[in-house]
Amino acid sequence: MCPTGTTTLRHSTAAKGPDFRPAFEVIDADRDGKISKDDLRAFYAGFLGTGSSDNDDIIGSMMSAADSNADGYVEYEEFEQVLEQRSKNGSGSGVMEEVFRVMDRDGDGRVGHEDLRSYFKWAGFGDASDEDIKAMIKLGGGDENQGVTFEGLLKILAV
Repeated sequence: MCPTGTTTLRHSTAAKGPDFRPAFEVIDADRDGKISKDDLRAFYAGFLGTGSSDNDDIIGSMMSAADSNADGYVEYEEFEQVLEQRSKNGSGSGVMEEVFRVMDRDGDGRVGHEDLRSYFKWAGFGDASDEDIKAMIKLGGGDENQGVTFEGLLKILAV
């Protein structure tokens, strides 16, 4: 049984906002329709390695911020709510900011061509062509030399 208001939230957000499902599916490593701490650990392990207590602290904070019904998982509606709240008030809980930070391997505040290529390879999306990556960066409002900002990455993942 769905929590009260879940259906309403789904219909109201689908009609007016971007679809964040692709971003959600990137993090939902086991594809069970919800993000768990293990999913986040798997995501981080692909970029940062395993075993860091700092990673566990970050994961715990992200889960606390997004898991509004406190069931230990972040369902799509909760994920969507976090992202929509961020876009409304200009500051978020840090969930997608952390994803961006992990993807931004060189720490320059932009996800560039090599960052995206590395991410796609890690995520199992196959070999994206240079042209595909350039098109994604352009879609996100960036250029091939500079890459995209956090907002640009959200645009790419929302398509």
